[in-house]
Amino acid sequence: MDEFDCVVIGAGPGGRAVAGPLAAAGWRVAAVEAELVGGECPFWACIPSKTLLRPGDVRDDARRAPGVGEPALDWPAIRDYRDYMNSGLDDGAKAAALERAGVTLVRGAATVPEPGRVVVGERELRCRELVIASGSRAVVPPLPGLERDRVWTNREVTALREVPSSAVVIGSGPVGIESAQYLADLGCAVTLMERSPRLLKREEPEVGELVFDTLRAHGVEIRTRAAVAAVRHDDAGVQVRTEDGGLHHAAQLVAATGRAPRVEGLEGAGVRLDDRGAVVVDERCRAGEGIWAVGDVTGVAPFTHVASYQGRVVVDNLLGRAARADYRAVPRVVFGAPEVAAVGLTAEQARAAGIATAQAHLPLRDADRAETYGTGLFGGVGVLADRDRGVLVGAWAVGPQAGEWIHTAALAVKAAVPLAQLRDFVPQFPTFNELWAQAVRAL
Repeated sequence: MDEFDCVVIGAGPGGRAVAGPLAAAGWRVAAVEAELVGGECPFWACIPSKTLLRPGDVRDDARRAPGVGEPALDWPAIRDYRDYMNSGLDDGAKAAALERAGVTLVRGAATVPEPGRVVVGERELRCRELVIASGSRAVVPPLPGLERDRVWTNREVTALREVPSSAVVIGSGPVGIESAQYLADLGCAVTLMERSPRLLKREEPEVGELVFDTLRAHGVEIRTRAAVAAVRHDDAGVQVRTEDGGLHHAAQLVAATGRAPRVEGLEGAGVRLDDRGAVVVDERCRAGEGIWAVGDVTGVAPFTHVASYQGRVVVDNLLGRAARADYRAVPRVVFGAPEVAAVGLTAEQARAAGIATAQAHLPLRDADRAETYGTGLFGGVGVLADRDRGVLVGAWAVGPQAGEWIHTAALAVKAAVPLAQLRDFVPQFPTFNELWAQAVRAL
């Protein structure tokens, strides 16, 4: 039996954001990891997917810029760089860094028979504080005829060795959209299937329409209102049958149908799960007496930056600095070409909250910066204001590097900057950031 001040279950972004700082503060800390130190993001999600998207982005830029030849995409070279970026799925460097920080790394699956007691194989860890940072796993729908070992999720589609000749991607969230785009850019004939009427249904309708146009420009065939009823695997790949009787054949099936919290083995912890199976936490990320939770397992927002933020909140509370999590201004980005970024509330969410709003939308071409990119560029921005308080409560942007300049709007939402101040804001010319001040003036 080992005694620790804190045991962290999971060594992804959230777990590491807790373990390292506590160890630096003199705590005895153990981190339990069943897979790779670093979690999903550096190996099967954020980093490899953005690496695979980048070559297609560069080719798109070249196509638009007058006088520039179109570059070819070299798949073996792209794959080699992807393998460099995901460390060849080797977590040795990250594990060594964690241990150098003074954290005891314990490999294996954790079970919690009771609060303060964690069992990993034959090893038992006792602790005063327990932090659950176990993450989430991809959900593969239980479709009739589906063989799990022949279906790709985010892990297989970012770790692919060869590009399939064709693919059906089920789901139009960030994983589905990004996967469909880079597969199409790499020469795969892609069909994206979404059961709802529009893409990115949690964002504003205008955003979904722009994403639709983006994917079509990349050669992706899009089928909305296409609920998959069954699949059948054969020697050539997979046949996908939709509820309306449609039939589509492809070499590969990609399931981008959401994620579920990893809560196996936590039954004895005494935590409460919501109707999605996520660990319920309060505004301090506390799940119970001496128990905390961060990251995807909380169901708050499945983002690396949210997991790290929640980790910082937990550390502050454990070290006596009272902190509360505030998720009003968390940016969310789909790294397509162009990028799709949003922050805060949508108009529908604001209505449900009883907020009286004003909206303004502008096309990307209203920024002179768009013209400098060349021809064929499309996108836009939108802002959502609380009429009574006179502040922004939401915003979105579709355009080159939108994931970078969404932070101007995110900071305005976070700090509740008065609209009068935003109207008087003087951005650099020519930049896409000019669009925020223009949109606020158009309210």
